Amino acid sequence: MTNKLSKSKIDREQKMLPPTVFWRIAEDIPKSLNWVLICLSIGIPLCLWWIVSNSGLVKPLFLPTPLQVLSAIQRLWLTGELPKDIAFSLFRVISGFSLAAIISIPLGTLMGTFASLRALLEPIIGIVRYMPAPAFIPLLILYFGVGETTKILLIFIGTLFFNTLMIMDAVKFVPKESIETSYTLGAKRSQVLFQVIFPFILPNIIDACRVNMAASWNLVIVSELVAATEGLGRRISVGQRYLKTDEIFVGLIVIGIIGLAIDLLFRLLQHLSCRWASR
Repeated sequence: MTNKLSKSKIDREQKMLPPTVFWRIAEDIPKSLNWVLICLSIGIPLCLWWIVSNSGLVKPLFLPTPLQVLSAIQRLWLTGELPKDIAFSLFRVISGFSLAAIISIPLGTLMGTFASLRALLEPIIGIVRYMPAPAFIPLLILYFGVGETTKILLIFIGTLFFNTLMIMDAVKFVPKESIETSYTLGAKRSQVLFQVIFPFILPNIIDACRVNMAASWNLVIVSELVAATEGLGRRISVGQRYLKTDEIFVGLIVIGIIGLAIDLLFRLLQHLSCRWASR
């Protein structure tokens, strides 16, 4: 009797609350609604920017209009300055991040797999992780000068340790039953590592790289603010020095667009290489 009353109460509450796809927990929404929300996410800030910048409430020196920023993009592109800045910043980010990934992916996997390596390396990595990467700039300049090596190593230092620990933590979620079953079927230690553990954590590795790629962009901008003659960070610094606010916005917008494109590439890579994980 109590169960029937509870069920009828739930039915009444469900009738009182109109069904909606917007607030469903852990469920996908229709593609049409998804695209509408994506457009609103970009369109609303752009509209607010256009309204405020054209209202006269803020001087153009502090907030240029979207048309002024588009004009600055066109001007810098035609002069060749913007393509050169993009190329230099991309080179530094890809070089530093790739170097960190080459080391952090196998290192994190091994640390997560073998408790001995984890006990040996996790304490020192944990200590260095809390040291801000920009704090290494004076030493890097002292050892390597102000050239490309310093900028690439700054990105390397700033992403290596976080990537390593995130990948190490992913190994904890590998089901022990899968490992034990592999041993029961006669698998060797190397086979368990490469055919059970690594495929399982591959989606997590790609997610870790996606997260830490953003950190790489933060660091390249910091390095270019300190010492650079080209790069998007240098472009922002020059804009601040000479009160060219439109060029500051150009640098920020271009970084955001490049970051979004890289993020989408990581998502595509995850979809193509880990189809089993997205089902």
